[in-house]
Amino acid sequence: MHDFTFKTPEELQTALGERLRRLRLSRNIDQRTLAEKAGISEKALRNLETGRGSTVETLLRTLKALDHLQGIEMLAPEVTVNPIALLHTLKPPQRVRRPRGPRKRAL
Repeated sequence: MHDFTFKTPEELQTALGERLRRLRLSRNIDQRTLAEKAGISEKALRNLETGRGSTVETLLRTLKALDHLQGIEMLAPEVTVNPIALLHTLKPPQRVRRPRGPRKRAL
């Protein structure tokens, strides 16, 4: 397992692209075929694989075309609920609220 903590966003894009490229090659699919299956341009796929910037939609379409949607679960796992925390709250939080600062009084 690699430690990506100290990598820049650009380095992370490159690493992700390289992994997608290796996944594509392990399935013996060329870029043109995968791009057509994903409904994206070959250039968009090349940009994704080389880490030169891409969109989330391109990433999702590529993962779907590679039949690797479990990659989404790895990127953003579902939050699990702590059973002890359930005892202390009546309902799960709906949103994070910013604490209010002191109110200014009108003169």
